[in-house]
Amino acid sequence: MYLKKAKVRNDRIYLSIAEGHHDPVKKMTKTVNIKKLGYLDILEKEFEDPIAHFQNVVDSLNAEKRKGEGNKSISITLDTSGRVRSNVRKNFGYAALSCIYHELELDSFFANRQQSLNVKFSLNVIMRMLVFARLLAPGSKKKAFDNRDWFFDRCDVSLDDVYRFLTVLDKYKDALQVWIHEHITAGYGRDTTITYYDVTNYYFEIDEQDELRRKGVSKEHRPDPIVQMGLFIDNSGLPVAYQLFAGNNNDCTTLLPIIKRVRREFGIGKAVVVSDKGMNTAKNAYYLANSRGGYVFSQSVRGGTKELKTYVLKENGYEWISQDFKKKSRQFTRDVEFEDDDGNVIKAKIEEKQVIFYSRDYDKKAKADREAVIQKAKSLIKDPGKFNRQNTYGAAKYIKQIEYDKKTGEILTPKSALRFDEKKLKEDELYDGYYVIVTSRHDATDDWIIDTYKGLWRIEETFKVTKSDLEGRPAYVSREDHIQAHFLTCFVALVILRLLQKKVENKHSSEKILDSLSKSCCTNFYGNQYVFDHYDHVLEDIGKAVGIDFGKEFRTLEEIKKIISQTKMH
Repeated sequence: MYLKKAKVRNDRIYLSIAEGHHDPVKKMTKTVNIKKLGYLDILEKEFEDPIAHFQNVVDSLNAEKRKGEGNKSISITLDTSGRVRSNVRKNFGYAALSCIYHELELDSFFANRQQSLNVKFSLNVIMRMLVFARLLAPGSKKKAFDNRDWFFDRCDVSLDDVYRFLTVLDKYKDALQVWIHEHITAGYGRDTTITYYDVTNYYFEIDEQDELRRKGVSKEHRPDPIVQMGLFIDNSGLPVAYQLFAGNNNDCTTLLPIIKRVRREFGIGKAVVVSDKGMNTAKNAYYLANSRGGYVFSQSVRGGTKELKTYVLKENGYEWISQDFKKKSRQFTRDVEFEDDDGNVIKAKIEEKQVIFYSRDYDKKAKADREAVIQKAKSLIKDPGKFNRQNTYGAAKYIKQIEYDKKTGEILTPKSALRFDEKKLKEDELYDGYYVIVTSRHDATDDWIIDTYKGLWRIEETFKVTKSDLEGRPAYVSREDHIQAHFLTCFVALVILRLLQKKVENKHSSEKILDSLSKSCCTNFYGNQYVFDHYDHVLEDIGKAVGIDFGKEFRTLEEIKKIISQTKMH
């Protein structure tokens, strides 16, 4: 068999699978079209590279035929418009996700709650569809609905049902997080001796603000209203819990509400909370220092006291670990004063340990990162008319006495009065490469404190995954209950992804895992026969971890459904 490419009218190319047969009477080879595929330009709407795709199919069929297994004729049905049926091609990679979805018994969670609801649609069917689509083909809820036939599981719901489901799902956001935590603890083990916390925000492309979507300090420096998300992960990088806050909330105010909820509802009491300097406030430090876990925070050197700056720059006490790294530490009594939730002024002392370290690599990186800001500041001085408050972020601090119009954001300072602040630059450069970490665990070793803090990269990387691989932003929903439900589906998708990474012993990045699973597809050619056209080493590792053979080239619909059904056993 071979892939036949025939030119027809208007120079269009028609693809078919053909085979040559020898005619003993006429003593010549006769070509027989055994499978019509369709016009190349039409097939390109269904396949990224139809020629390469069907050539692989032909190669596979020939290989099966040589084994005595490929001697079936095949046909494909085209509708009157010449397009391939929309449900011919399906994804099989989601079977790995289904394994974890059902290990967490999410189907049971929704089945239990379905009993008390008077709704006709299945909560589990819609949740499963939204989570798998979020992982393998992220987009809007409508996109997930339109692509529902991409999976083998039936999804007999309407688009209206999907939006009604979001309203229902919002009511279970806290209960579902607890359910997942308990199942991870029981099935995988959960290390919460150390937890990491951080805040990010998600923008909404809207003009008007509401109670949740408020204008605040955007991580992307966008003017759009945002929603804040606080997220806890455990010591192995598995998500624990999250909570949404209005976009105008300061990051530091989000920590205590979510940690109090986690300790109350999740039973996580003795956990060290690790976070960056944004959480290092008197109120947060006092609460955590007087809890069973404690904290590890970073401390700003440039924003610190004069006494701290002097101590950091003083060479006395430093131990050089190598030519490029030094550290020292001290016990320190921190005086704190803050207003509690009832409006009472609290004054107290916290016994801390401060660890100061210097890295020559961090020093070089800080200077390199600042160079672009310096160049922007100099460009602003040269031509201030091209800039305003919004696009001078970071650069304005190196310009003396710059002023803006409060309404328009335009620069008011005359060009002749703009001067670069060399003194400010030199002061900032003094502290390049220096980091301060403070902890209430004042009996801990310097190395433990430094290593514990370095683990914060896991949560930073997690936020990147939610925003890029899972496309959590922008969200294409507007009602607050729908927004809450949207981020809950993102959270569940994130949990499943992280657990799958754990199963493959973190050998592959989230991007590679999702890419391979989304490409693990098959095409229905004849009857109930499906041919698979993608396999790689990532799928091989995933298959070994979850007990599914992703490498088989041909399967019947019965075989596929049996595998999918087996993923739902728990």
